[in-house]
Amino acid sequence: MKKKVMTVSLKTSNRKKRNNRISYALVFLVLGFMLSFSYRTLGPGSETQKMRSEIDSKEEGFREELIEQKERNKQLNDEISSKQKKIAKVEQSLSDSEENHDLLVKEARSLRLLLGVVPSSGQGLRVELADGDYDPANQNPNEYIVHESQVLLVVNELKIAGAQALSINGQRLNANSSIKCTGPVIAIDGQTYPAPFVVEAIGDSNALNASLVLKGGVMDSLLSDNIEIKIEKQKEILMPALRDDIQG
Repeated sequence: MKKKVMTVSLKTSNRKKRNNRISYALVFLVLGFMLSFSYRTLGPGSETQKMRSEIDSKEEGFREELIEQKERNKQLNDEISSKQKKIAKVEQSLSDSEENHDLLVKEARSLRLLLGVVPSSGQGLRVELADGDYDPANQNPNEYIVHESQVLLVVNELKIAGAQALSINGQRLNANSSIKCTGPVIAIDGQTYPAPFVVEAIGDSNALNASLVLKGGVMDSLLSDNIEIKIEKQKEILMPALRDDIQG
């Protein structure tokens, strides 16, 4: 009876050992399969590793392109800044040239007006100089008639005050006009005119008038010389250019 019990126990024990070996074998097989799969999936040369390498490579390429683009942008910004400075210099140069051109045009126009080669018009002043009243029997007539020096006094004062154009009795004056007294008449560039003498000047009428009526100035000097003088501001004075026969 005891032998049977022992035999059964041994068989049971052997069966358990064999089952355990099988279980361990299965476990190791599964672990091996998992390790093998993980190695193929994640190890060197695996698809995942290849994909990661490709991604890393692309990222590196993008970084390099980004760096190159930043450098290019910096170069372009520097070029733009440089060109903007050049443009600013050119614009300033053009502005200066235009200002100089405008000044030259104005100066040329002023010279043409002073030379009398072009017609002129605008506001200005009309100054009439007439002989004073006198008694030929008791007074010296030379002390009451208008002389060239008095006409020149008015003309020169108006020039100083900024007159752009001048005429006497309608005769346009130029920078080299000659005014000479011949008895009771005055010769202007060879043309003879009797009194009264009307001097017209184109320019700022207020400035021209102020220069003549200044206390102790031209008007007071002429009145003390017994010359009758009338000064009128004009809104519009028309002054023709010098005639060709007079210029010659």
